[in-house]
Amino acid sequence: MSNEMQGYVQNAFEYARSSCGEGRVASYIPALAQVDPKKFGIAVALSNGEYHCAGDAEEPFSIQSISKVFTLTLALERLGNTLWESVGREPSGSSFNSIIQLETEGGKPRNPLINAGAIATTDRLIDNRSVDTTISEILDFMRESAADDSVFIDGIVATSEAGMGARNRSLAHFMSAFDNLRHPVETILAVYFQQCAVAMSCSQLARAGLFLALSGKDPSSSNQLISSEHCRRINAIMLACGHYDNSGEFAFRVGLPGKSGVGGGILAIAPGQGAIAVWSPGLNQAGTSLVGSLALEHFAAAAGWSVFE
Repeated sequence: MSNEMQGYVQNAFEYARSSCGEGRVASYIPALAQVDPKKFGIAVALSNGEYHCAGDAEEPFSIQSISKVFTLTLALERLGNTLWESVGREPSGSSFNSIIQLETEGGKPRNPLINAGAIATTDRLIDNRSVDTTISEILDFMRESAADDSVFIDGIVATSEAGMGARNRSLAHFMSAFDNLRHPVETILAVYFQQCAVAMSCSQLARAGLFLALSGKDPSSSNQLISSEHCRRINAIMLACGHYDNSGEFAFRVGLPGKSGVGGGILAIAPGQGAIAVWSPGLNQAGTSLVGSLALEHFAAAAGWSVFE
């Protein structure tokens, strides 16, 4: 299986590599605009402890909205079903930073994986604690799930995001006007901008997502990081909402729960099998890595990994 799986990974890498440089980097965040659009890595972490990688799989990148999966995990474990008082569970059908639905739906975001929903989730995670305490909790959890203490927050990216965060501030103030936030807007965004600036490599990210493929259990320590029930719920939300208005297309082509970020990363989960992370900065129109999506589609088909089989 080891050689066969490495073959799937290498073939997916070779298949998608010809498209490197296509798509557009997230230029609205100055720090991300400087990233080489031809970077491309892929890593697969299996439940038996094996890793299979190709390309730039060991180079850290800004995971951006993929961090929303981890803050959702922490918030859901802490708050349980009361989290859904602040955020819904439906696909948005809109871009990741759209404000339109907030007005028509009373300031309650459609799901935790769009920007407004992630801000609402972060608000609940803070739970009257300090910014530094909350950020430390998020970073500690990501290091634990990655089994790697070198996972870090890129201060340059965080500063860049905060400086260009007018749209996110608008979303937060809009929700606050509907009494759907419990903390000051700048307190929430101080956490949110830093969680989005977490930097990880593909191999770290694949390992970090592995608990979602294993009913919430860490494969090395056997610690139950989240309950199996919450694990199923998170995978369901990732499948339906993980790629904004491109979520249906991703489910159709790849057939796995996933979450993309505008840094060019994608985390995909194959329940019972493993986790896959890809990174290539060029984005399609929906803000998902163009090359990464091609690689995941090719890999999933070859490996026979799909929640629909």
